[in-house]
Amino acid sequence: MKEKPTDDLRAELMEECSIQSYLKENQDSFRDGNVAALLLELYDSRSINKAALARKAGMSEVYLHQVFSGRRNPSRDRLLCICMGMEATLEEIQSLLRQAGYAEIYPKIKRDAIICHGILHKRTLSEINDTLFAEGERTLF
Repeated sequence: MKEKPTDDLRAELMEECSIQSYLKENQDSFRDGNVAALLLELYDSRSINKAALARKAGMSEVYLHQVFSGRRNPSRDRLLCICMGMEATLEEIQSLLRQAGYAEIYPKIKRDAIICHGILHKRTLSEINDTLFAEGERTLF
């Protein structure tokens, strides 16, 4: 089944008098926000082991395994760290953030602009954190 565009869903929502009918008709269009499944899908397309990923993401292997198993739900910042550890593209990161129910990286926010610039220019997580710190912004870890 082809995924309905957001604008189509919004239009249907505006036209539908019954929320129950809308929910029933569009149940396949809703995201479940399962971060572990989303991350695993991205991880499977990469050639990095979880120990190396944990090091690059600045977190313990135990924590990373808990995230991938679904026992821990990472914050937006931790999710960004994991994505950067996998060298995900900005588009992949934005999609994952959106599907996980987090705000996308927004370039009109200084902190997000620094993070976005680092991702686009393939900076390491440490380099991004150094820039955040130097600019008086909260670091990712």
